[in-house]
Amino acid sequence: MEINGIAHVMLTSSDFERSREFYAKLLPFLGLKPVLDGEGFYYCVGGRTAFGIRGCDPRHADERFVQERVGLHHVCFRARNREDVDECFRFLEGIGARIVHPPEEGAWAPGYYSVLFEDPDGCRLEMNFVPGKGLLAEKRD
Repeated sequence: MEINGIAHVMLTSSDFERSREFYAKLLPFLGLKPVLDGEGFYYCVGGRTAFGIRGCDPRHADERFVQERVGLHHVCFRARNREDVDECFRFLEGIGARIVHPPEEGAWAPGYYSVLFEDPDGCRLEMNFVPGKGLLAEKRD
């Protein structure tokens, strides 16, 4: 068996309205289309995946994402070329997103190029481009 990708990613937000405002800008920019937009739930589909957010249990509303805690570390969107990473960076600057690092090459694979940023809860998000088949540590001819 071989899976056909990731069906969806769901994040839980401490402040749904604040996060919805952020993701309602970001996800359509990335080509994902809203299919569910209701009370405490926002869900977009595109690029062979889906991405959604929902509000948290009120007991956790004062918490923020901690990257080193057990669970999600970060979510990385895959770009089709380096220029898309640069365009994403400019878009993020325009909406006032917190940039962790601007576009840069990384050592993960030859040609690895990415921008790292955070959503309003501090969840780490990345947009990357890897030439070829996009495999980390892949040797290129």
